[in-house]
Amino acid sequence: MAKKKQQSGGTPATVALTAAGVTYKVHAYEHDPAHPSYGEEAAEAMGVSPERVFKTLVADVDGVLTVAVVPVAGQLDLKALATAVSGKRASMADPTLAERTTGYVRGGISPLGQRKRLRTVLDTSADAHTTICVSAGRRGLEVELSPADLAGLTDAVRAPIARA
Repeated sequence: MAKKKQQSGGTPATVALTAAGVTYKVHAYEHDPAHPSYGEEAAEAMGVSPERVFKTLVADVDGVLTVAVVPVAGQLDLKALATAVSGKRASMADPTLAERTTGYVRGGISPLGQRKRLRTVLDTSADAHTTICVSAGRRGLEVELSPADLAGLTDAVRAPIARA
């Protein structure tokens, strides 16, 4: 996979990847606002297995915003997320607060280049793949990179936080 050169108009996520010097690839597609699932739409548009496309969800764990990165083919297990960060309770964060805190819009929240860096948990299923895709910071734009690079750049905890 070749390193994508940063072009003007890049997102904070691609700027962060370029600055870190990691290898990544950008995938752009035409976003359909009528599609019921941002993640499934991305997998279909890119022709990639949904197990390799990961969604970025923002949750509240004991009053602390926490990013959960899980496959679009599954669901976030909130109890497992809380356990992964030694918390007691987790619930989905208010979407407006998630957008304001990360600097991204819902459906385009990236685990990379956030306005305020949030603690991150990456589902262990990512380790089964050489590369995974996550949002590059806007709807219709994904970035493909190794799970190790994603975990390293976000200081992610790796834990089994997804369920089928």
